[in-house]
Amino acid sequence: MPRRGTALQPAVLALGFPKGARVPGNRTDAGMSGLLALLDDVAGIAKAAAASVDDVAGMAGKAGMKAAGVVIDDAAVTPKYVHGFEASRELPIIWRISLGSLRNKLVILLPLALILSHFAPWAITPLLMVGGAYLCFEGAEKVHHWLFPHPAAMVERDLDVKDPAHLEEEKVAGAIKTDFILSAEIMTIALNEIGPGSFVMQAVTLAVVGVAITALVYGGVALIVKMDDVGLHLAREARTGAGRGLGRGLVRAMPRLMAVLSVVGTAAMIWVGGAIVIHGLEEFGLTQPGHAIEHMAEVAAHALPVAGGFVHWAVTAFFDGIFGLILGMLLIPVAARVIEPAVAAVRGKKPGTAGGH
Repeated sequence: MPRRGTALQPAVLALGFPKGARVPGNRTDAGMSGLLALLDDVAGIAKAAAASVDDVAGMAGKAGMKAAGVVIDDAAVTPKYVHGFEASRELPIIWRISLGSLRNKLVILLPLALILSHFAPWAITPLLMVGGAYLCFEGAEKVHHWLFPHPAAMVERDLDVKDPAHLEEEKVAGAIKTDFILSAEIMTIALNEIGPGSFVMQAVTLAVVGVAITALVYGGVALIVKMDDVGLHLAREARTGAGRGLGRGLVRAMPRLMAVLSVVGTAAMIWVGGAIVIHGLEEFGLTQPGHAIEHMAEVAAHALPVAGGFVHWAVTAFFDGIFGLILGMLLIPVAARVIEPAVAAVRGKKPGTAGGH
């Protein structure tokens, strides 16, 4: 009968032990075979996991690129919500909005998107169109206020914010509400790009997209709104004249940049909302608005072939925005005379106090 451990000598030699060395643990052939099989299974699982991680990263990157337009709009919309607050409250407000955005994406939209895609895919387009119409309304209402200032009583009501904390709560709630619509579009685009696959793979990829885009958008917004503080520090502490000059330039430029971003954010809401509604109409067979805009974009692109791609995009965005502005303006009286009184009745409030506008 062979001595225990003798059968393991080939494996011992393969591992670099000298001939005749004692095998730790003194396991039998069966035990060693089981261990090697287990290690082989673990290696296979590790390779599969690594491939899955690569797949998730690749799909998340592709989906994020497709949603880039909405991401830019989201980044342009957000800075206006911290405009007018003390510098010490800017980052806390952005942090609260970013947490609300994560909650929108991961807690509400991700499960909802997966459920709808598997059980009620027909409901996705109508819901997106409602969200797009809301963005058009939000943007058009701001344009209406710029063109036709409030009567004195409404101005007094809008300015009566009781205290800064009350104003902050209103701004954060409004930002999270707008983020919900933009996040819904982002997650829908991402889900469409992921395509069919396992439920778990779709969920993980959507989660990666949601977290990455939220970090990108709100990290960028934080940098933008604190750039004046960076400029002030450079103006005071920089060791060179060029550095101090750069700091002073940043301080002077940031109020203008914030004003520009506020306008861009409003335009972005109208543009994205119009594009969502037009795309939804095409899904239901009403292709005339989309085809007309596409035709005008192609004509403009052919007229300037050197910058054809950019011209095509710009013309499409412009007319999507015109469509969104008209739709939003039409929705203002509907909201004021139908939706707001209905919401006020449900909440037990007088009309005019139900909304945040």
